[in-house]
Amino acid sequence: MSVAFLVYVVVIVVPYLRRKPAPVGDPADFSWHFFVPCRDEEVVIRETVKYLRGTFRRAHVWVVDDDSDDRTARVVRSVWRRNGGYDANLHLVARQRPEARTGKGDALNAAYRELDDWLGPDADRDRVVVVVVDADGRPAPNCLEVCAADHLFGDETVGAVQLDVRMSNARSRPPGRTWLSRAFGLKLAQLQDLEFRTAIAAIQTSRGFTGTISMGGNGQFTRLSALDSIAGEELAPWRGSLLEDFELGVHLLTAGWRTGFTPDSHVAQEGLYSLRRFLVQRTRWGQGTMQCMRYLRRIWDSPHVSTLGAAEMMYYLAQPWMQLLGSLLYPVPFVLLLVTTAGDPGQVWTWFTGGAWILFAIYGSFGLLPFVVWGPIYQMKCLRSKNIFRGIGMGLLYAAYIYTFYITSWRALFRLVRGRNGWAKTRRNTEASTGVKVALDS
Repeated sequence: MSVAFLVYVVVIVVPYLRRKPAPVGDPADFSWHFFVPCRDEEVVIRETVKYLRGTFRRAHVWVVDDDSDDRTARVVRSVWRRNGGYDANLHLVARQRPEARTGKGDALNAAYRELDDWLGPDADRDRVVVVVVDADGRPAPNCLEVCAADHLFGDETVGAVQLDVRMSNARSRPPGRTWLSRAFGLKLAQLQDLEFRTAIAAIQTSRGFTGTISMGGNGQFTRLSALDSIAGEELAPWRGSLLEDFELGVHLLTAGWRTGFTPDSHVAQEGLYSLRRFLVQRTRWGQGTMQCMRYLRRIWDSPHVSTLGAAEMMYYLAQPWMQLLGSLLYPVPFVLLLVTTAGDPGQVWTWFTGGAWILFAIYGSFGLLPFVVWGPIYQMKCLRSKNIFRGIGMGLLYAAYIYTFYITSWRALFRLVRGRNGWAKTRRNTEASTGVKVALDS
């Protein structure tokens, strides 16, 4: 398993490092609509709306208030009423329970239906693009011209495009009572930045060859006609999985649309400082991946997905299950060694010094190298730094970071077995300092 994964990493690193920036297009060729799903986002939504309306003046912003317990809707209305008038390009989609608070996908579907009514029957839906942005998201100012390029939405067969993702607070000073807590929080945010800008970006780049580029929950651009093709009679292109972004990509690909990824622009979001919140977030993602296993037959039988593409998607869907298996298999040699050492320490020492140490070196290398390699790459390519030792240090920390997924995979399995499929919102860092309370489905 480790050897196969190391080969996989080598295969995806090369195209990632060789890629060059692509030409841009004219954003005026399209109509852009930002969907911002919100659930108790009072502390961040004002600045996000102001940023979107100030940066993309001709675009429309649709804020979906998912029956928030705080003042999210009131904040949006206060921004809507400005200078004695009203902002015609800012829309509030207010949801109420029991329909509300049932997941991000349902909130996005509500915005989709509102947009459908607002556009009317005469709109050129091939030229309308829906952009999903988190409540703390900051799409780069050049994202529209990048996505309008000929190889992306300029190609009518492309149904969706995913931006590169970065952490906006990877260099910010986190809150905390002690130096250790602040240092830990900052390093955790930096490791999330490393993950998205190197490993995930490389995976997405390699998926261009298999035709299976997946969507993310932030910085997700989708052609309206593509959403129409999978919406069904319920007018619900987003489905019920906790990983609604990957699920959307599956439906688009199996419906015959192509998907794209571009690192030429990005969306910035807030990295988490808290390990607890990080584990909650990744547990939800892992559980969502497990739920999407139900699409294996759909993927394999689709005439629009190549055999190589189906294999790549199946490999991705198998990741949490492989982590469960690995967490059981990898400790076995060490347990056996511990038992043997307790019985005859001298014999084990003779065995170790007689050449068995090479096995440990190989075992450690194949287990760590696929993760450590991203540290120097992040240092040189993303931070433009030649400090190779710091890069190796970041790589070693990233290896430890990745091993937390063994924990979240087991947590996801327990939730799945117990039927706990509720959507758990990850609290913002600022909510801890302001005292805002958010209900968590733990």
